[in-house]
Amino acid sequence: MTYTVAIVLSLVGYFAIGHWAGRRVKHLDDYLVAGRNAPTFLILGTLVASYLSTSAFLGETGFAYAGYPFVMLLFAAISTSGCLLGALAFGRYLRRSEALTVPEFFGKRFASRRVQRIAGLTTVVGLGAYLLGVMQGAGIMFEELTGLPYWVGLLLVWLTFTGFILYSGSPGVVLTDTVMFVIFSLAAVGGSLYIITDLGGWQGVIGGLLAQTDKPGIALWHGMLKGKDAAFATPGEAATWGITLGLVWAAVLAASPWQSSRYLMARNEHVVMRSAMLTAVALAIFYALMMLTGAAINLYTPTLDAERSMVWAALNVLPMWLGMVILTGVFAAGLSSCSTFLSIIGFSIANDILPASRSGAAAMRTSRIAVLVSGLVTLVLALFQPPAVMAVVWFAATLFASSWGPVALMSIWSRRITATGAGWGLSVGFLGNLLLSLALQAKWFTLPVYLHPVAVSTVAAVVAIVIASRLTQVSDAERAYLASLHRPREIPSPATEKGTRGIAIVTMLAGVAIGAFLWFQYADTLAGYAADYGLSRSATLGAYALALGCGAMLLVAGAVGYRVAGVRGSARLAAHPGNA
Repeated sequence: MTYTVAIVLSLVGYFAIGHWAGRRVKHLDDYLVAGRNAPTFLILGTLVASYLSTSAFLGETGFAYAGYPFVMLLFAAISTSGCLLGALAFGRYLRRSEALTVPEFFGKRFASRRVQRIAGLTTVVGLGAYLLGVMQGAGIMFEELTGLPYWVGLLLVWLTFTGFILYSGSPGVVLTDTVMFVIFSLAAVGGSLYIITDLGGWQGVIGGLLAQTDKPGIALWHGMLKGKDAAFATPGEAATWGITLGLVWAAVLAASPWQSSRYLMARNEHVVMRSAMLTAVALAIFYALMMLTGAAINLYTPTLDAERSMVWAALNVLPMWLGMVILTGVFAAGLSSCSTFLSIIGFSIANDILPASRSGAAAMRTSRIAVLVSGLVTLVLALFQPPAVMAVVWFAATLFASSWGPVALMSIWSRRITATGAGWGLSVGFLGNLLLSLALQAKWFTLPVYLHPVAVSTVAAVVAIVIASRLTQVSDAERAYLASLHRPREIPSPATEKGTRGIAIVTMLAGVAIGAFLWFQYADTLAGYAADYGLSRSATLGAYALALGCGAMLLVAGAVGYRVAGVRGSARLAAHPGNA
């Protein structure tokens, strides 16, 4: 009953916050991009909240519980680099465009309504699948916590986030995202530290995982390689999976509509860079704590359904007050992602697919109708589609890595890509990934781990872009618009530049701290147990390499951010728009 009350009160609270934010919505810019005036903390909150959802708390932590905590950490070390890649190589220029949606940016960049519609259609289909996954995760959470039917949870969740989106649009989403970010950050840190401390700290957890026999190898960098439930047969397969999917999600963080569209709301370009660096730090801390916590739950019981392991720990291990915080935090993560995805879907239908409205008021009305209809369709699908949170979310996200990733980066850094090339790149990358993934799901054939559908379809998209662009000509309008994007719109004050460089230094220091922590707490601990458990030299060296890699990613990201934070750095980038 206590958890039921907490969940219902949180739903009421988020609805009230969204309603309050809606009072400031007067114009179309306010509704779609929060008046382009959001500060660093709000952009940080919505970036992290948009990325972390029930998939991260249930699916990815569940994958760690199933035997692969440090493979997930390898994945995270690479994927978080996409935060700064997206900000520096795409997000800043997207902000300069002053588009209302990312598909609209593509339409402006290539002087083509056709390209805008293609991007809008991929947004609706891909994010519709993503929304389905996170809604199901929220429904599972509600059922676990309250004992009420799954469909009741889905309906209440849908009513909450749809209600405040219809009224407040982007301001409501950004504000509630930030509140949810604070709650689930406290939940993740508090819950993880309690469980790890309860099991004897990092040394106790690593030693316990090495001693248990249910999931052999779970404490090693490559995870479990033996047994009928093993996901990988060799360390090479595990490394290939972590690196490949890490690069894929780096592209997702750099260019996907739910991440890059947040930059359209930023107050200026320095807010874009600052929020991106802080997002990388927040995600690195989250994964370092939560992946070990997911694995550590095995030391309480190793036979749980993996995607429900964190819920079980909150209900059976943590004190009630802390369990309530972490479960409402997980619930908040799902709710924040639902609100973000539904708002983007509705905005894209109204702004990018349907004919242009004749006035701002008409456009807002069309957006609200699109939000309502899209939400109803997703609700019906969630009620009848069996839940598979991590599978659905990861499948949907990779669609944007293969289609949007190449086009987004080349739209800024290539003088040769044409509207035809962009259209073919979006289509081939999206449909190729979709069809390959469905064929593999149907078991028509199998592919080795290094030929993941997203890798194959990304290469196909790049080939399609190159061929189509060579067969067509860049128009004068496209050439002029690209040149305008590489001219900075504003000259930051010395104080602004100093503030951004200060955050870059914090990012570098965080990289050093995380790398050192993993080196001493994980790699050294593992090496100390090597003789007792007959660990190979490659197992211990792999642990040290993982620690170095996790720290190096943030260190490099901070260094790059520091270098380009000033006027001279911006001018240097502007002078070299690049060729592809």
